[in-house]
Amino acid sequence: MHRRLFLAASTAAALARPSFADTWPSRPLKLVAPFAPGGGSDFTSRLIAEKLSARLGQTMLVDNKPGAGGNLGAEVAIKSPADGYIFLTISGSYAINAILHKPSFDSLNDIVAIGQFTDEPGVLAVHPSVQAKTLPELVALMKRDPGKLAYGSSGPGGLVHLSTEFLLDAAGVKATHVPYRGTALALNDLIAGNLQMLSGGTTTMLPYVRNGQVRAIAITSKQRLSVAPDIATYTEQGFGHAGFNLWHGMIGPKGISEDILRRLNSELDAVLKSPEISERLARDGVIAVGGTSEAFMATIRAEVERWQAFIKRTGLKLE
Repeated sequence: MHRRLFLAASTAAALARPSFADTWPSRPLKLVAPFAPGGGSDFTSRLIAEKLSARLGQTMLVDNKPGAGGNLGAEVAIKSPADGYIFLTISGSYAINAILHKPSFDSLNDIVAIGQFTDEPGVLAVHPSVQAKTLPELVALMKRDPGKLAYGSSGPGGLVHLSTEFLLDAAGVKATHVPYRGTALALNDLIAGNLQMLSGGTTTMLPYVRNGQVRAIAITSKQRLSVAPDIATYTEQGFGHAGFNLWHGMIGPKGISEDILRRLNSELDAVLKSPEISERLARDGVIAVGGTSEAFMATIRAEVERWQAFIKRTGLKLE
């Protein structure tokens, strides 16, 4: 009898005791952003971190760690303890890094996907001195003078680099690649006229298109955006197969408890589906995605496979 009472009391106590996920988070969290401050990736990371901080009741700090095409920051985050306090913002460059940069971690099997932040059209822009106003005109210009035009990127092997190379390959033309430590730095040189063209997300590029500092040539969205109706799409101009959207999301090191994973995914999904955030992002032409962690993991895998096929076919290597 006493044994049964003891077991019953122990069971009741265990059920009443809060789980780790119930007490999590008990201290500030960190979101590693493996990009330089000032670009679209940095903006997205800070926006999401601010809103998650409010929902979780703990500050989520953004820690910028650019370098090695994003692998420097990724290595710090993915090799951190899987205790639910350090996470990583990734973009389409993450899928490319898994192939080109040969990171010291397994890009698919050493992580857990938390959720996708956004899907963002890319804008191809040129300095106003470039004598082209459409994508066919720009391609014709590059055919006449192979390698004369210089394009910037956020770093060798990043999404801006590879997506531009994808376009050049599809059009059968050449341009000179000039890598930077972040899109914001490349944009400064485009505005100054030290570069002739640059691809970047709508968040980064549209303000400078609107004030006339750069000229938009094409946008990768399926249809023209209501916030940028004058920019023709890649599809309209005969290059629908050559444009890639940018995307961002959050992952963590493998081993994070399922309870914490589900809680964080749920809070992230609520942030992205709130009218405040979805409408704010839409003003910059960005789609707030959200959804399950499983769906985001499927996106990461599909992106790795797509870029693996392109790199294998072209033999592209880092400069």
